[in-house]
Amino acid sequence: MPGLFHDGGYMMGMHGLGWLVLLVLLVILAGVFLFGRGRYADREDDRRETPHEMLRRRLASGDITVAAYEERKAVLDRDGGRST
Repeated sequence: MPGLFHDGGYMMGMHGLGWLVLLVLLVILAGVFLFGRGRYADREDDRRETPHEMLRRRLASGDITVAAYEERKAVLDRDGGRST
């Protein structure tokens, strides 16, 4: 089948090399996308909740009353959010 391949079937020619380069680039980009997303998600999960965020969350969920919230918020504001 002489007309089926470039160079009489011996090599794919430059068109085949171009496709090979494109395939390698696509595999590399897919790997960067998949592994990069996983690493970014891990960093985001490591973010710690601030004392004020924790206090607001506890008020919103009903764990503490408004009076307890205001008292604890005043302490946090006075101390600048430092933990003792």
